[in-house]
Amino acid sequence: MNPYLAGFLLGLVLLLTIYVTGRGLGASGAFKNVIIAVVKSIAPEHASSTAFYQDFDQTNPEGPWKNFLIFEVVGVIFGAFFSGVLGNRVGLKLEKGPRVTNTLRVVGAIIGGALFGFGSQLGRGCTSGAALSGMAVLSLGGILTMMAIFGAGYALAWFFRKLWLK
Repeated sequence: MNPYLAGFLLGLVLLLTIYVTGRGLGASGAFKNVIIAVVKSIAPEHASSTAFYQDFDQTNPEGPWKNFLIFEVVGVIFGAFFSGVLGNRVGLKLEKGPRVTNTLRVVGAIIGGALFGFGSQLGRGCTSGAALSGMAVLSLGGILTMMAIFGAGYALAWFFRKLWLK
């Protein structure tokens, strides 16, 4: 899809989400809700005696499975799959630079994903929640978050560029 059209459509989805739900987009909250539900089912005594889970119950009386963020992430997964089917892009492939082994690429992706997930909990939101939704409401925190994400990405890309270039 044309990136300008995709950005415009994403902005419309964000605007509609803020209008309908009263809050912006974000994915890390969905994963937190799933983890809370799993902990409550596996270790209910731990969940009932921990302040974090008790606070969650007070702010989310419907329970973790009723949070709209879970439906958002499921919709993103199915939407991406159907987009791939329509565009004839469904398949498994490992994209990497010529100097990167398959093992290094997979291990790097897992470590990077784990660090990003951990950081999203420290920062109280992922890039969509903190940066995209924050910028949509002209939040200084959202603007600074977006600048930090892209700034760090460009800075780190310079150090790792030789792994991707021929």
